Order: sequence, then C-alpha cells, then structure tokens
Amino acid sequence: MSLEDVRVAVGSVNPNKLDAVKRAFKGFAGFGSLSFVSVASPSGVSDQPVGYEETLSGADNRALGAYGGNGYGVGLESGLVPVAGTDTGFMNLTACVIYDGKRFHRGVGPAFELPGEVCRMVVDGSCELDEAVHRAGLSESRRIGYAEGIIGLLSGGAVTRADYMVPAVTMALVALTAYGKGGSHA
Repeated sequence: MSLEDVRVAVGSVNPNKLDAVKRAFKGFAGFGSLSFVSVASPSGVSDQPVGYEETLSGADNRALGAYGGNGYGVGLESGLVPVAGTDTGFMNLTACVIYDGKRFHRGVGPAFELPGEVCRMVVDGSCELDEAVHRAGLSESRRIGYAEGIIGLLSGGAVTRADYMVPAVTMALVALTAYGKGGSHA
C-alpha cells in the first residue's frame, strides 16, 4: 500500500494517544507522507468503560468523530474487560479503531491486571481509572493517563502508556492493510 500526504486524526487530545499513533504508523511499512493531528472527540461511553463492547464502542466513536473527510480517524479507548481466572476478574486493555471513511478497522493490544483496590473502584463505578489510582495512594497525579499511565507506574517505567497502546494501533493497521490488499471484512 502506498499512500501520499495522508491526514491521520487522533480522536483525543491526550499526548500519549497521539504519540502511540505516530509511532505505530511510522513503524508500519507502506505509508508515505503523514500528518498527525489531535481532535477532541468524545467516546460516547463511560469515562472508564467496563466490558469489551463498551471499550470498542468508545474507540469507534472517537475514530468516527476524528475523521475529517479524508485520510483516517483513529480512536483509542482503554477499558476493563472480564477475564476469568484473574484475581480481580478483569484486565485493562486498549482497543484501537481506524476509520477510513467507509469501514472500521479494529485491533486490540496487550492486557494486564490492575491492583485489586483500583479495579474495585472502577468496576463499582465510584470513579474512573486516573482517580482510582490517586485514591488508592499509588500516585499524586489525578491525570496519570496523561503522564506515564498506570502501566508506567506499575512497571517502574519499563512500559509507558504510549508504549502500551502502540500494539493496539498496529493491530488495527494490520486490519486496514489486509482489507486494502484484498482481505474481506464482514
């Protein structure tokens, strides 16, 4: 796939999301000149989605809202999804959706289990993830998602929030390029 002067609009003003999208697109073969912009695009779901469907729906909405009539709209949404056999019953994952004006191309990244107290606060709806991390005493920041993210905190900086989101964007790019090369999406 060879594309020239492609506008990539990220449906968030969070710098980590913009960074992850830039890194994934630039590391993916076949794209020509790219310009990246952040667009405030609401998710249309809970501040902290719970469940795979709600998380993916938030990413869909952000991608659609960011799309400006050309290029791509990209939505990233992190949420807690139920996973049997974990201590908390949930894992945090990021979904990415790339909208090309005709189709949604989806991917998800790796997942990890949150500390129990943080997970309980989010799942019971008392607060979203950033606030739960703060209330649990894990960070002084009330907006850790705009910094290293909880993954950066838990990994001691080995993995930042942007690092964590790049695989989700890459998987959505796989779907985009597979479709562009004759793959079928039902």
